[in-house]
Amino acid sequence: MMKNSIYLLFILPLLFIELSAQTLPSDLIWNDDETAYYEIKENNIVLTHFDSDDQQLILSSEEIGNINIESFSFSKNKNKVLLFTNSKKVWRYNTRGDYWVYDFEKKVIEKLGDGFDESSLMFAKFSPDDHHVAYVYKENTNTSVRNRSTKANIYIENLENNTIRKLTSSEGTEKLINGTFDWVYEEEFSCRDGFLFNEDGTKIAFWQVNANKVKDFHMINNTDSIYSYTIPVEYPKVGEELTAVKVGVIDLNKEKITWMSIPGAEDKFFIPRMTWIPGKDELMIQQLNRNQNHSKIFISNSVNGNSKLLLEDIDSAWVDVRTAWPNQPQAGWKFINNGKEFLYVSEKDGWSHIHKYNIKSHVDKVVTAGNYDVIKPLSYDEKNDKLYFIASPNNPTERYLYYVSILQNDKLNRVTPETLEGYHNYEISPKSKYAFHTFSNYYTRPFRSTVSLPNHTFIGQTKKLSEITSILQKKSHPLEFFKITTVDEVSMDGWIVKPTDFDPTKKYPVLFYFYSEPARQTSLNRFGAGYNPLYNGNLQDDGYVYVTFDGRGTPSPKGREWRKSIYKKIGQINVRDMAMGAKAVFEKFSFIDQDRVAVHGWSGGGSATLNCLFQYPEIFHTGIAIAAVTNQLTYDNIYQERYMGDPFEGVQNYIAGSPLTYVENFKGNLLYIHGTGDDNVHYQNAELLANEMIKHKKVFYMLPYPNRSHSLREDNAIPHLRLMFTDFLRKNCPPGGR
Repeated sequence: MMKNSIYLLFILPLLFIELSAQTLPSDLIWNDDETAYYEIKENNIVLTHFDSDDQQLILSSEEIGNINIESFSFSKNKNKVLLFTNSKKVWRYNTRGDYWVYDFEKKVIEKLGDGFDESSLMFAKFSPDDHHVAYVYKENTNTSVRNRSTKANIYIENLENNTIRKLTSSEGTEKLINGTFDWVYEEEFSCRDGFLFNEDGTKIAFWQVNANKVKDFHMINNTDSIYSYTIPVEYPKVGEELTAVKVGVIDLNKEKITWMSIPGAEDKFFIPRMTWIPGKDELMIQQLNRNQNHSKIFISNSVNGNSKLLLEDIDSAWVDVRTAWPNQPQAGWKFINNGKEFLYVSEKDGWSHIHKYNIKSHVDKVVTAGNYDVIKPLSYDEKNDKLYFIASPNNPTERYLYYVSILQNDKLNRVTPETLEGYHNYEISPKSKYAFHTFSNYYTRPFRSTVSLPNHTFIGQTKKLSEITSILQKKSHPLEFFKITTVDEVSMDGWIVKPTDFDPTKKYPVLFYFYSEPARQTSLNRFGAGYNPLYNGNLQDDGYVYVTFDGRGTPSPKGREWRKSIYKKIGQINVRDMAMGAKAVFEKFSFIDQDRVAVHGWSGGGSATLNCLFQYPEIFHTGIAIAAVTNQLTYDNIYQERYMGDPFEGVQNYIAGSPLTYVENFKGNLLYIHGTGDDNVHYQNAELLANEMIKHKKVFYMLPYPNRSHSLREDNAIPHLRLMFTDFLRKNCPPGGR
């Protein structure tokens, strides 16, 4: 059930390897002519030059009293810098903390938010005139106390006299959130920073979230005091009330809020994206219906709030809501041609493609036409007419940089060198002159470089391309990719890792690793593939075969039909693909012992593991499931209804896809693991499973981790989890060839 985010990388097997393999520079700011970039080095801010690799000290740690710099941003004229420190986690990320402003001319540093709680400010940003900083202050942010308030308001602080003005109000309600979001918007739409200055700094557009109708789910803490206490989380489950959201504009001169008038009741629609239109006093706002299959883009006048419909996107399944362009977290589009046109991503022609839309003429044109998917848009070099994006037309397990010309409609051009097979990621500079590049594949450790575009010329690298990857490493690596086709004529890509000292005359136990839902692929050609960090040892040395493959519904770049065939069928189509895929693997690799078959997964993969064990007990005998949704009706309404449809029209689909429905079929061995402090997939699911197993007199093992979250990262849970995972697997699916 987890979404495609950095947090996801921590909770699925491949967890720590994936993050290190694909991380690009953070807190990096380009200079105006893109000859250098600012970054944090040893708690100093330095300017690194491309041509010489020299580093110029901009702000030393001593000048700021050795405050730990976690991130930074400059004022428009770079005479001030905003420093973020002492951060605390809000749900997934450390988005609240303390902010300090350093003035380069006065050489003084001052803390913002005098009188506010420690680590309580969020998303601070300079006004365009550099004289003010606006931020969100979230009251009572200690999540360990009962009846936690979620009030959040926007404030603006004058940097000349340090006066603070409160711009929004939450009076009379405990769950009115201004300038940021509640749990479900953050988790499912990646909405966090919820306010934006206009170009001249006279106005601030913001989201207001009213979660008063959203029921609290109460997690129970039994261990941190003699008496237990509850931790409430506003969490809208399937079929429950939506979070009411609207967009307002604060006129800073008139001290007045104007609400944007979008058709429809605020608690019947979602507003996942919003931004200012360049050069205009207007906003572009995306509204999404509850079924998430009808997207509408409105232009709203910030003075009177009047809105007009600009563009619609309708899908028989769901419309993907994307933060489509890097460094634009509030927008799902990119303005070009001085704001007269914008680029956005749609699957309306059967593939994920970038479209260009003219606001005046309403001409909508596909600019990346072809039978391939745009996986991730990156940038548009308007001067040279090059639209850069990630794609992999020929191999769904890999990722490469491509560009097309918008004006000339020429062919697809690959930028990544052909010799570097595998998984690539890029952070491209604003003018598209340079990019930070990371590359790895299953036999090559992550390689980080700086390249110039469009020729992908490596800067400051002495290695030749032939030295980056090694054919010998590839030949000696135990992993290999494969393709299988099931009895249902479904073709799938996967990888297999054979045991060390493999003997083809023997039969070996197999461990399958599955996720299988719309949030992620598991079969990717990048470093860490084939490695299971949950096993306390080495699977291959101990004599296990390790296998994964991606079935229908996973976000593989195989077209819309592949990805959306799972609509209303999670827990059915994907699980059948796993089962029939396992049979195809048995046929392809005759050395697998079909009497020793295990499966594991986390979150959505945990649900798939349970469904495999319960629906196909003749194939899968042993399973380790972590933090699974055992009853789909217990999960949040944005994620689950997006993929499963209206529960009031098709509750039978939810039941048919839930592991609880099939418990009576279980015949094998199960270790079920869940954190009691999981605010994402609630521990409730573990107890529902336990009740059903008890009802049907099924022997199984359950391991709760007190007060741990969905990732189980807290308080040394992972080392213990590895011991339990390994012990259970070895006892119930014995290793070694026979």
